[in-house]
Amino acid sequence: MQKILHSKILGEGKPLLILHGFLGSGDNWITLGRKFSAFYEVHLIDLRNHGRSFHDPIMNYEVMTNDIIRYCTYYKLENIRIIGHSMGGKVAMFLAMAQPNLLAKLCIADIAPKVYVRGHDYILEALQKVDFTQYKTRESVGILLRKYIDNTAIVAFLLKNVYHKSNDSLGFRFNLSVFVSQYEKIMQTLPEESCYKGATLFLKGSLSSYILQEDFAVIKKHFPKATIQTIARAGHWLHAENPIEFYDTCIKFFAKS
Repeated sequence: MQKILHSKILGEGKPLLILHGFLGSGDNWITLGRKFSAFYEVHLIDLRNHGRSFHDPIMNYEVMTNDIIRYCTYYKLENIRIIGHSMGGKVAMFLAMAQPNLLAKLCIADIAPKVYVRGHDYILEALQKVDFTQYKTRESVGILLRKYIDNTAIVAFLLKNVYHKSNDSLGFRFNLSVFVSQYEKIMQTLPEESCYKGATLFLKGSLSSYILQEDFAVIKKHFPKATIQTIARAGHWLHAENPIEFYDTCIKFFAKS
């Protein structure tokens, strides 16, 4: 039996899929998801090995893309709009290349079609230091993580993945061991010759270095109809740091004929 990704579905109308970033989940998008649900049937999806979706030892963009295709088949979705942030943006790019006729509009949030250098190693190392036989509360896990991660927002983000496996035992919802073993594959990018000719919007945070001016050429190579816009006063988590501008920009893009 084929496994279907977990999701929260909000609202009615044409489908809008939202794909979260590395170490995240669909729940990270619940506030914006509710706003979008005034106009669309919003699918807040947990990618494999994240959130409440299934765990699997294989983690690359081919299998994650197939997960989304299978999800759309299961729910009979077509002519979809899609927002993909960071790693979820890469999944959305691969989906556009694999199934271009499935998409109506494609929005990529703060990620470019390029290979990225390793940037999460210190986070993965910190997470591996959490022994849930010793740390029984979220507070104690947070204290430990802050010893290694000097960023309260990142620690708060990670703690959203801590849950009660039982009355007296905590755990991570994500599949940490697979993230460690498969991390290089998450940094990869599109095949050299791939091209999607549909309507595409790339959004970059004004304070983020994930999309640089020098990346515009490769974006246009793979997505010749792409528009690139900047969200003011926002870093990599542009949807959380400036949600009003992010929402308004996406809604205008989706509404264009």
